[in-house]
Amino acid sequence: MTPRRAPPTGGPPPTRRRRRAAPPAPGGVVDLAQARIVRALGDRQRYTYVQPRVVARASLAGPGAGWCIVSPNCSRNIDPAGGDIPIAWLEPDNAAAGHWHLHAFDHGAQQWQCQARSLPLGEALACVLQDPERRYWP
Repeated sequence: MTPRRAPPTGGPPPTRRRRRAAPPAPGGVVDLAQARIVRALGDRQRYTYVQPRVVARASLAGPGAGWCIVSPNCSRNIDPAGGDIPIAWLEPDNAAAGHWHLHAFDHGAQQWQCQARSLPLGEALACVLQDPERRYWP
């Protein structure tokens, strides 16, 4: 039996396994913002057992641009059938490059509510991922 070799020193530290969100849809150019959102969803605090998706807002009904996070409603407190529900909408801020408006979906009123304006993407995602007030993950 051959002895194991020690890992080389100075290399990158081992990575921990992360929960995954659904990868971007194949066949198109991947937007870097979309890729960052998908990657960040692995660190969310609520509903870690579901696989949310990040879809282009333009592909959904209604006005607006940006990215919408949708997730299966496993608790069935919003959708009794357990279908996909909107979680958050990240809308690009046209006045400040690299900043985003963050919206949560009000399921009672069936409309988007702006929660924060002109945030860097990392800060906007932190609000969605931690969600202590359950605005995004009902």
